[in-house]
Amino acid sequence: MLSFITEKQSCWDRLKAEKKPIFIYGMGDGALKIMSVFKQKKITLSGIFASDDFVRGHSFEGFRVHKLSEIEEAVGDFVVVLAFAAGYREIVDKIYSIAARHTLYVPDVPVAGTGLFTYEYCEKHADSIDAVYNSLADDYSRKVYANIINFKISGKIEYLSAVTTPKEDIYKKIIRPAQNESYVDLGAYNGDTIRELMEFTHGQYHKIYAVEPDRKNFRKLTKFVDGMRNIDIYNAAAWCVDTELPFSAKAGRQSAISADSDTMIECRSVDSILEGKPATLIKMDVEGYEREAIWGAAQTIAHYAPKMMVSLYHRNEDIFELPLLIKTLNPDYQLYIRHQLYIPAWETNLYAVK
Repeated sequence: MLSFITEKQSCWDRLKAEKKPIFIYGMGDGALKIMSVFKQKKITLSGIFASDDFVRGHSFEGFRVHKLSEIEEAVGDFVVVLAFAAGYREIVDKIYSIAARHTLYVPDVPVAGTGLFTYEYCEKHADSIDAVYNSLADDYSRKVYANIINFKISGKIEYLSAVTTPKEDIYKKIIRPAQNESYVDLGAYNGDTIRELMEFTHGQYHKIYAVEPDRKNFRKLTKFVDGMRNIDIYNAAAWCVDTELPFSAKAGRQSAISADSDTMIECRSVDSILEGKPATLIKMDVEGYEREAIWGAAQTIAHYAPKMMVSLYHRNEDIFELPLLIKTLNPDYQLYIRHQLYIPAWETNLYAVK
């Protein structure tokens, strides 16, 4: 069991044992999470650096923010801990360039939820992880699954580069969208994934339902779909039932349901929105609440087996809980896992097709 997991020592333990000075690359929420673990594990942090364009006399959590060149000139050999997400080729290439000169780790800290993804965590959930591995539809999915887990434990980016798949290949070889899709987009953002779908269907579709909770994003979505036919948009969060919940609006894609907020947001389930009508394709990227969104689409999944594209990277447990839940709701699915260009293991998604 778990023979495909070869990394036993976490990046945190490696950093704890490190003799060279350790510098965090980046500022913001990711850096705060990493610094919190450093404090908990008594890992010594020597400083912070950022991309040259962002260094203008900044300080962060009591550290002066340096340029990389300044640290290289003053320190020489040191360890880099990446603390932000990169999904563009230019930035990813820059990170690999740094990794060629210095030891680099990308610690896995969950986007939502708590806890650390370690080998011990995998042992605790070994039955579920093994069940997913054995249920995957092709050898490449199993390789991706193994590499993502080994990355999450070790923080070594070579595990990601070995299994990065272009988005176009996923659409053409797994999703294979038709020109008559009834598409449900949960976490529609500004319409970016609707635009993606249109590229592969030459602008043709039967019906689109787009759900986006953040008001600023929803305004952009409204502007994007203006003039499109047969499209319903909802300024709501995807959930297991129709209700209202507290919601925290943040910049970009990070808005999410949060008990710490006084702002309430309408929540809708897919089954309620569809009212028994079929869906042929469902995308879920809902910032850590994919499990609730799946339950909210349980009837649709069981009866119509829509093709599904589901994010697997927001919570530690997503990588095994979500595939098993979807397979339970409809055992006829073939499950695939692919990772698109991103550091850390964001844009690791489950694709379920019948």
